[in-house]
Amino acid sequence: MNSGTFPDFLGTVSVIHRPGNTVVATIPVGNFPQGIAITPDGTQAYVANSNDATVSVIDTATNTVAGLPIPVGQGPDWVAVNPNGTQAYVTNGGLSGTVSVIKTANRAVVAAIPVGSSPLGVAFTPDGTHAYVTNYGSNTVSVIATASNTVVATVPVDSPFGVAVSPNGQDGYVSKITNTDKVRVIATATNTKVAVIPVGASPRGVAIGP
Repeated sequence: MNSGTFPDFLGTVSVIHRPGNTVVATIPVGNFPQGIAITPDGTQAYVANSNDATVSVIDTATNTVAGLPIPVGQGPDWVAVNPNGTQAYVTNGGLSGTVSVIKTANRAVVAAIPVGSSPLGVAFTPDGTHAYVTNYGSNTVSVIATASNTVVATVPVDSPFGVAVSPNGQDGYVSKITNTDKVRVIATATNTKVAVIPVGASPRGVAIGP
């Protein structure tokens, strides 16, 4: 969805301390930071810098950027780290229509997976074997097999935006942003739509309780 037309500025990530809910650090990253994901062990945070076509990696122990930014595709939007922390998936929402796969051990891009147009949301199944990617421009959801980093199914969904997978791995929940007030439910066993849930207008993010 990001076309790279936003004004350039140096972005930052704010670190909030709990339980005081106070900002304890402000970390400079790249231009127009959007998605962020933290590794399961809590040691690294991956930040998509949309205008720079890069990802910054933050060392959470020191609240500093570790190494140089990682080049990815145009207009990176969202980031997800797989359950065992070995890979980060970055949706490139610009014209490339790809998902960049970063190996967290050496912070290298090991694959660029072609998906649909304007990919936005991304979420892994709990076992890490599949990732679900919402393609806003193509009105589809791509299902990626993570062992091969290939698309194994494409599910039609109008104007998909956010996505989350249930803790038991049985269902994917996809928000539809344009001219709708619904969330689609995809059965992961068959990759078919099995339910429509009416919600408020123009839903975007999705999160599921543990």
